[in-house]
Amino acid sequence: MIYAGRIHHNKRHYIDWWLMAFILLLMSFGLVVLFSAGGWVLVKKQIIRLALGLVVMLLLAQVKPEKLAGLTPWLYVLTILLLLAVFFFGYESKGATRWIKIGIRFQPSELAKLVIPLMIAWFYRYRILPPDLKSIGISLLILLIPVFLIFKQPDLGTSILVAVSGLFVLFLAGLSWKYILGGLVTLVSAAPIMWLFFMKEYQKQRVLTFLNPTQDSLGSGWNIIQSEIAIGSGGLLGKGWQNGSQTQLDFLPEHSTDFILSVLSEEFGLLGVTILLLLYIAIILRGLYIASQAKDTFNRLIAGALTLTFFVYLFINAGMISGLLPVVGVPLPLVSYGGTSIITLMAGFGMIMSVYNHRKLLKS
Repeated sequence: MIYAGRIHHNKRHYIDWWLMAFILLLMSFGLVVLFSAGGWVLVKKQIIRLALGLVVMLLLAQVKPEKLAGLTPWLYVLTILLLLAVFFFGYESKGATRWIKIGIRFQPSELAKLVIPLMIAWFYRYRILPPDLKSIGISLLILLIPVFLIFKQPDLGTSILVAVSGLFVLFLAGLSWKYILGGLVTLVSAAPIMWLFFMKEYQKQRVLTFLNPTQDSLGSGWNIIQSEIAIGSGGLLGKGWQNGSQTQLDFLPEHSTDFILSVLSEEFGLLGVTILLLLYIAIILRGLYIASQAKDTFNRLIAGALTLTFFVYLFINAGMISGLLPVVGVPLPLVSYGGTSIITLMAGFGMIMSVYNHRKLLKS
């Protein structure tokens, strides 16, 4: 830093303590809920994954954004190659081929959640903003190639998240509202084509179940019906920790992963959900503040896009478990039991910290 003409070179760890505090509080709250949903065995595994995620976050926070920008095109090429490798060397689990083994089981689509917004931000790094029609077309091509490969695995939830993360970069780059409205009209117009030629039968069933869960209340509609019962029965203060009947009697499926927010709603009520949402809001606002303090276009775009993508995780999961959105298998960030999704999220927070802590400060 520069103080009245004097330069001080002091080594320090690049950690944003506000963001760190909010994340640790969210993790702790999540572990309490997970204990009720899945027991001590899952909690121990989750602690290991969260600890690994924290290490990844802290390591990436030390990497200068300029170095990250230099690596971005190579990371994009690697991501595309890994997504292609899934079709040739991947193995199937629960009806989808999403994983490959490189010593450990690895899901390339998780890498895409980080690399795609990085790549589009890199593309706009030295370009005049707002983007013109030509640059919009190129950035959409950068985005659609991995989104299509992920959708064909099939993995609708992750393809949506990757698409949204890239579109957020475009939005933050100053995309004109006429293009945004035009894109929405095009998307709605293309829905029948997607339904007829691209969507799998189970994906169609999810949409039909979303529109009318009671048409198959003991089959495809069971998950959302039980989730709504759990949410409604929690009331204002909830039934108490480990006293949720839908969870403890195993009526609520996937209660440690996709539907863990339903567990929280039943046991801690509206008060518990409000506390959780306040923690999420604090993280999101801190991320957006960091984006506003970024020193250049690349840093501003990646910090803003990664923060807003984190918000989309929350929005989709909350809408999914309450019946406002179709069930697409998106976990509740840093609360649901999981592995690669935790690492991906924490890596994103590491990049956000790097943006803030490596900014140039000038004080007189």
